[in-house]
Amino acid sequence: MSYLRFEKSLMTNLQESLTRELLRTNRSGAYSCSTIVDCNTRKYHGLLVVPVPEMDEDNHVLLSSLDVTVVQHGAEFNLGLHKYQGNNFSPNGHKYIQEFDCDKVPTTIYRVGGVILKKEVVFQHYEDRILIRYTLVDAHSQTTLRFRPFLAFRSVKQFTHENSVASRDYYGVDNGIKTCMYAGYPDLYMQFSKKNEFHFQPDWYRGIEYPKEQERGYASNEDLYVPGYFEMPIRKGESIVFSGSTSEIKTTGLKRLFEKELTSRKPRDNFFHCLVNAAHQFHNLQGDECYLLAGYPWFKCRARDTFISLPGLTLCLEERDYFEKVMQTAAKGLREFMEGKPLSVKIYEMDKPDVPLWCIWAIQQYAREEGVERCLKLYGSLLSDILTFIESGKHPNLSLKENGLLYTNGKEEAVTWMNSTANGHPVVPRSGYIVEFNALWYNALKFGERMAHEAGNDDRATHLGAMAEHCKTSFVDTFLNEYGYLYDYVDGKMIDWSVRPNMIFAVALDYSPLELSQKKSVLDVCTRELLTPKGLRSLSPKSGGYNPMYVGPQEQRDYAYHQGTAWPWLGGFYLEACLKLYKRTRLSFVERQLVGYEDEMFCHCLGTLPELFDGNPPFQGRGAISFAMNVAETLRTLELLEKYNFNTMEGITK
Repeated sequence: MSYLRFEKSLMTNLQESLTRELLRTNRSGAYSCSTIVDCNTRKYHGLLVVPVPEMDEDNHVLLSSLDVTVVQHGAEFNLGLHKYQGNNFSPNGHKYIQEFDCDKVPTTIYRVGGVILKKEVVFQHYEDRILIRYTLVDAHSQTTLRFRPFLAFRSVKQFTHENSVASRDYYGVDNGIKTCMYAGYPDLYMQFSKKNEFHFQPDWYRGIEYPKEQERGYASNEDLYVPGYFEMPIRKGESIVFSGSTSEIKTTGLKRLFEKELTSRKPRDNFFHCLVNAAHQFHNLQGDECYLLAGYPWFKCRARDTFISLPGLTLCLEERDYFEKVMQTAAKGLREFMEGKPLSVKIYEMDKPDVPLWCIWAIQQYAREEGVERCLKLYGSLLSDILTFIESGKHPNLSLKENGLLYTNGKEEAVTWMNSTANGHPVVPRSGYIVEFNALWYNALKFGERMAHEAGNDDRATHLGAMAEHCKTSFVDTFLNEYGYLYDYVDGKMIDWSVRPNMIFAVALDYSPLELSQKKSVLDVCTRELLTPKGLRSLSPKSGGYNPMYVGPQEQRDYAYHQGTAWPWLGGFYLEACLKLYKRTRLSFVERQLVGYEDEMFCHCLGTLPELFDGNPPFQGRGAISFAMNVAETLRTLELLEKYNFNTMEGITK
């Protein structure tokens, strides 16, 4: 029985099928995304969505969809599906779906009378090319396939509407055509593995609507241009491969290429393999530089997300090489920032004050997995330089105070991961001594001390150790309150009593400034007030301003973003803290907690985890459909589980 398989009853129920999305990427920034019934419900959806760096930094939808029509005895059965204004769906191709399976590649079986048609989709790695194979499994009489492409040629942030500027020109190429609607865009090549006839029949399909944009309070309709249709006969048992790309290909090799791509795909036949597949989708190769995208469909590469997600997305999959390649790119950007140079890498938000601290944490995970010796060789100087950079007060918004703690100004600008803004100001203006910054700082000092010892630099080790002790005393004095949890931030007389998840890092990190009883108390509060089946809430229901439902227009969502919504990546650190404090006695608890994440493999975007969840039942997935930090921390939790199951964990936490 397949893991990711859906039968006719679900596929034909649009209430169920339209909520399930499917993502495929080429690991170089391009992607293909829609619902499992091929009805686009977001402006970000499209069969071929590619970056066009010559124009801007956005992705662009070139080919929105490809409708196939089965023609038999003069009768036409269109297998496409679009939503039009007024809640009208047409042509209702979902009614012909027998089953859908995406264990290896997305595979849809259609049944039209005596015709059984199988459709399989792959996105070629490192090329802007979508490949679709249609196989006529069964037919009792002569059958023709007709393909109608819907073109957009627009940014994912915009819509297209009927206009007179769009070019209708097209040119014949090997078994297909190429066309380009607007100057500045690359040509779109649409080719088949079989000789076909293209019928030029230009028209605009007006009033196509995207319900997900409606939900989010945005404009939601557009017109799509259809230049005509391709037509060809197909025999029982025959396969035809379609290629949509920004470059031409020899069509004689299309079937071989499809088979090659198919063979290289690993099955998504369990929870872990789904997450591995999702992890690889965040890979982003740009020339010689390797990146990790923060999420799909709209996030770019962000510095904090890169360092937090890097260990889980690479080391936990035994992909040391990709860790080193991404770290090489990210370290280059971080050094440029520390030296006051313009960034030559495409990583955003490198200036955020916790970024260097998360970089040290990522290096620490590398040392644990790959050994201290190799870590010192590759990252010893980077680690030392970051610590010196912070200590010497060179960061524009991170200063080391006399009490040994780090101070940040976050009143006018969102500087932490809780970065939602409204009317130009942070919704959660965390400023001053921020709890996770200083937990990370203590952990960084202790790790730096250990690495200096290993490198034979005892003077440096002693210095860092003394700083750590000073930091530890001040941390407890500043953050720990009489109720047994940690203040979220302290700025002079301004103390944030809100119960937030940021205190979990002081328990989960390898080096904690807290004593055992203090750790247990913090963990208990997190369990009691913040834990959900989908991770930790960003704010306790008992705290003022609790707003757990991430719905409605943009402004409404901005106010809810970090005010009670649940985040799996925080749950990863929470579960790590549980295992560190209670060892094997919490194994079954952690396994049960992961069930809530596995449930998501079949919802929202298949085989991955979305950005966040509502903080109240039924804990609906929201935001970006695939989020790197959530996938990464879940993979890291699974690895920790395995280690606790098969090891005593002696020495693993240090």
